[in-house]
Amino acid sequence: MSEWEQVIYEEANPTGEVTIGMVGKYVELPDAYKSVNEALKHAGLKNRLSVKIQFVDSEDIESKGTEVLENLDAILVPGGFGDRGVEGKIRAAQYARENNIPYLGICLGMQVALIEFSRNVVGWTDAHSTEFNKKTKHPVVGLITEWVDEEGKVEERNETSDLGGTMRLGSQLCHLTEGTKAYELYGNAAIHERHRHRYEVNNVLRPKLEKAGLKVSGLSADKKLVEVIENPAHPWFVAAQFHPEFTSTPRDGHPLFSGFIKAAGQYQRGELE
Repeated sequence: MSEWEQVIYEEANPTGEVTIGMVGKYVELPDAYKSVNEALKHAGLKNRLSVKIQFVDSEDIESKGTEVLENLDAILVPGGFGDRGVEGKIRAAQYARENNIPYLGICLGMQVALIEFSRNVVGWTDAHSTEFNKKTKHPVVGLITEWVDEEGKVEERNETSDLGGTMRLGSQLCHLTEGTKAYELYGNAAIHERHRHRYEVNNVLRPKLEKAGLKVSGLSADKKLVEVIENPAHPWFVAAQFHPEFTSTPRDGHPLFSGFIKAAGQYQRGELE
């Protein structure tokens, strides 16, 4: 059997199946997460694992509790806008953290993980994003009101600005820190990933978050904005501000998704440390 035939054989013959809990607010329309769904399947191919996606409505967590998250091999919280179901997403991140279940957060999925850590580890019980609570005393996520364009001109932006005008969009450089899980997965200190978000981690509160154990493993091109966070006290807890699903392919997969599915398999087998 040639090397190419071996690759095809392995990808067409999975050795097991993992169940991933996709916690979102648009789960009644699964195609809303089409890119994420496909990226998970690509990662399954890389790991010779079939991926079963169990869609979990984050509002069900709010009303029924975390029982709906039982019997999962990993939890993924994707992006989204608006406050509906956000508390359910925060509780999903907490459930994953407290039970050592592999967790991947994307965009809002990173922000809710940060909010959960701030509330339940740091002790800021009112911590939130100003997108959802403008009166919080601990705005760990907030809207950047000033941006500097490529010509050095400062552009004023606020909540009434056009949504596109307040977003960080497109492929951008991200610096990864050596010795972190993100660096291990990518195998590179400089990566490019696509963005689509309005709110950023609050750098004023960041030092206290890091002192409490949060690891910032990825920073923007100017090294001022948080791109990736990890929890070193957890066996596999990674969340990114960007959208890695947009650069996943059937042949190559994506480092974050491939690592996530590998961790799900290890968790299922009791091998995740």
